[in-house]
Amino acid sequence: MSSRVFIIAEAGVNHNGDPALAHRLVDLAAWCGADAIKFQTFKANALVSHSAPRASYQESNLNETGTQFSMLSRLELKDDTFRELKEHAEKAGLEFMSSPFDMESIELLNRLEIGTFKIPSGEITNLPYLKKIGSLNKKVILSTGMSTLREVEEAIDILIAAGTERGKISLLHATTEYPAPVEEVNLRAMITMKEKFNLEVGYSDHTSGILIPCVAVGLGATIIEKHFTIDRNMTGPDHKASLTGEEFRQMVLSIRDIEKALGSGIKEPTKTEKLNITVVRKSVHYRASFKAGSILGYNDIVMKRPGNGISPMMEEKIIGRTLKRDVEGDTMVKWEDLA
Repeated sequence: MSSRVFIIAEAGVNHNGDPALAHRLVDLAAWCGADAIKFQTFKANALVSHSAPRASYQESNLNETGTQFSMLSRLELKDDTFRELKEHAEKAGLEFMSSPFDMESIELLNRLEIGTFKIPSGEITNLPYLKKIGSLNKKVILSTGMSTLREVEEAIDILIAAGTERGKISLLHATTEYPAPVEEVNLRAMITMKEKFNLEVGYSDHTSGILIPCVAVGLGATIIEKHFTIDRNMTGPDHKASLTGEEFRQMVLSIRDIEKALGSGIKEPTKTEKLNITVVRKSVHYRASFKAGSILGYNDIVMKRPGNGISPMMEEKIIGRTLKRDVEGDTMVKWEDLA
């Protein structure tokens, strides 16, 4: 497993159903330094009933009431658009990803030969859906928002039984609310899943700002997913919980710095620290001037910088030794001074 965090720019439905805006999001994700861009693929008729209510955050962010179907119908993209977006993303150096929300969408993305299937949190208890994706034996990133540890385990077992190799499965901890309250993030649950399932883990962030995903990286997340948008003031269900391009780019830069800071885990002086050792450590010095024949006691020496002389750790090997020559105070003790 690479120590480099895989960063997914979650475009989701922030294209507002406009293919041109979706293509702008591809370019923005590349500018931000993301590794992948992810959309959402669905057929509104297959995803929700015509009477399914919206989540409270969706009504709040849209400033309107209505059904999920009326909302999603406006956000649905055509099959050819996903093909074009995939080609655009790959030319821009991004992995193209999209979360399917129904069986037909799984088939579409499989025909497009995507490398990784991202399973959204809402599908973790969808048995036929999990079996269908599992049968493809592709890489799977499983979001686990709203789920218990037992539900995560069941989903993993279904994917494996259907044909997916265990090592191809990664887990994303998430809190399914937009924006998610910080006090409900529970990042330690990500660590719990890693210890329980011994799989790669990451974090899909829905909080405001970039702090929490950066903390997740410090805790061991190897995948970070975060919503982004052209303009947070646009009308749509997810814009308000998304980062702007500038903010997403700053998150990427911060994560790359965190990767460097985490290091190898080996405790040893660094290249630059070695240059400072003699400056900040100390050596044994004479407290005063002494004549040849003097026997050194504890009160006759003092520890001072610089540190390129006898180490203070050698104090016991100096005490009780006789001087072979006269020495001056505030100078380093040298082994050749001692009988």
